[in-house]
Amino acid sequence: MNAPTPHMSLPRPVIRQLDEGAVNRIAAGEVVERPASAVKELVENALDAGARRIEIAYADGGKTLIRVTDDGCGMTAADLPLALSRHATSKIDGSDLLAIHSFGFRGEALPSLGAVGRLTITSRVQGLEAARIAVAGGREEAVRPAALSCGTVVELRDLFYATPARLKFLRGDRAEAQAIADVVRRLAMAEPYVGFTLRDESGGDSRVILRADAEQGELFGALQARLSRILGREFADNALPIDAEREGLRLSGYAALPTYSRGAAVEQFLFVNGRPVRDKLLIGALRAAYMDFLSRDRHPAAALFLTCDPQAVDVNVHPAKAEVRFREPGIARGLIVSALRHALAGAGHRASSTVAGETLGAMRPEMTGAPRVYQMDRPSLGAVRTAWEFQAPLAPELAEASARYEVPAAAPTGLPLGAARAQVHENYIIAQTETGIVIVDQHAAHERLVYERLKAQRASSGVPSQALLIPEIVELSQGDASRLLELAPELSKLGLVLEPFGGGAVAVRETPAILGVIDAAALIRDILDELADLGDSQQVQARIDAVLSKMACHGSVRSGRQMRPEEMNALLREMEATPHSGQCNHGRPTYVELKLADIERLFGRR
Repeated sequence: MNAPTPHMSLPRPVIRQLDEGAVNRIAAGEVVERPASAVKELVENALDAGARRIEIAYADGGKTLIRVTDDGCGMTAADLPLALSRHATSKIDGSDLLAIHSFGFRGEALPSLGAVGRLTITSRVQGLEAARIAVAGGREEAVRPAALSCGTVVELRDLFYATPARLKFLRGDRAEAQAIADVVRRLAMAEPYVGFTLRDESGGDSRVILRADAEQGELFGALQARLSRILGREFADNALPIDAEREGLRLSGYAALPTYSRGAAVEQFLFVNGRPVRDKLLIGALRAAYMDFLSRDRHPAAALFLTCDPQAVDVNVHPAKAEVRFREPGIARGLIVSALRHALAGAGHRASSTVAGETLGAMRPEMTGAPRVYQMDRPSLGAVRTAWEFQAPLAPELAEASARYEVPAAAPTGLPLGAARAQVHENYIIAQTETGIVIVDQHAAHERLVYERLKAQRASSGVPSQALLIPEIVELSQGDASRLLELAPELSKLGLVLEPFGGGAVAVRETPAILGVIDAAALIRDILDELADLGDSQQVQARIDAVLSKMACHGSVRSGRQMRPEEMNALLREMEATPHSGQCNHGRPTYVELKLADIERLFGRR
């Protein structure tokens, strides 16, 4: 007996035209996911209106109040009802959806907000009277006269009151407030010549969360000042300027040194034509650029701005406009990787200044109670006499011991890493510079130097491959096989030779010799996983680099080996001449530089 067909007895479904309120509530689900989404849409509208000062206020994480005030061009009384209509916008005329030069263009934000909350817009165009309109749960009121000096004030209260089920999916007030602050910080980075103020008005109090006054001067200087204000002085001090161009795409901004890395991707800010985005392609390119300098649990810090012809990028991929699609994604990715690697190579042996700060913090004892008064600050007569005795010529046995550690007087203290003065614990080189001292981890430093030599050899002679006696056949889906074979020319340069084997199968004929015996099928699937996640794969190169790194570790100066002064100085000179020598193969610093002023402060001399 045949099983009954599902829904056979149900009546035929009727196609209905949804009313405007339902349409707006559905659209709001895509455009306004949380209070931070509403803030993003409203601030972007203010920027599109030419605002030079924007103030954002919120209460209870944005759930009960969001207010955005700007000094932009404003709207007339006739504009206000139209602004609350779906797909009504002043940003585009609809003739070319790729020629987009503004943040907004879909005309969905204001009607969506009015459909799920209580929205009030007050605006004034210079030379005309101010006007006000209100809409709550999709029910629009008539336009009324208002009082306002200039610009626009948009106030959104009780977000999602008209769709209470959405409120259950919001996080706590603190988490929502942090998301709002993150949105404002990103937009403030994108517009350094605009002043931003963010206030928390919860509980009737007004507390400034972020204040970034409009910057002055040329773009790079203004951007550095804005990043310093938002991300902190440490980021600005340890970031490298980026300015590169390729085939109509330009990349600018700042990228931090590898030793200024983070435990999570919290300081990665990417912009396309001034628009903050969270794009897999760009994030993957950023990670690939630092792949050789950071371990997998560390993440680079950067604020990068990619500028191109609007026709070369599609920003209409998703209503939230956080994703983009490039016409030539390979060019965009290649520009980011090459520009960042060039900047990191130009930094030479430089390590982040935070390394010295953390070292001093670890050495400085915590103060409890009143500051300690050292005996040297008020010495007794006996202490003075003893001190003079210790400054007398050394006893013969001490003088003989001291001579064994004497360093040639001609040691070059004027060079960046100074002159080697001693080796302690058979692992740390102490060098003297003109302004302080440098402490070098001899094993980590030499490991990096050997690794760079091995990479240079690989670049000059290529990656040798080994042919398999019996090619390994890997069964894949048609789509996966096509994506993999598109990468075949690049993979062959790394010693992995693939060929189609009919259907979705791929034949692995050669593998990188340096990897030895490998599980080719597992490697292929790892490559495909990375392609799906980031749009590109560095799996083969990463594995080869891992082997070179291991070889460098075994071939470097070991901890516990005593080094002669000339060996220590030779190591310092090679570090100065080798790019990336400021960090080991895992992103840790190879040396710490302490300024004399900081050392004197440790001993209470300043």
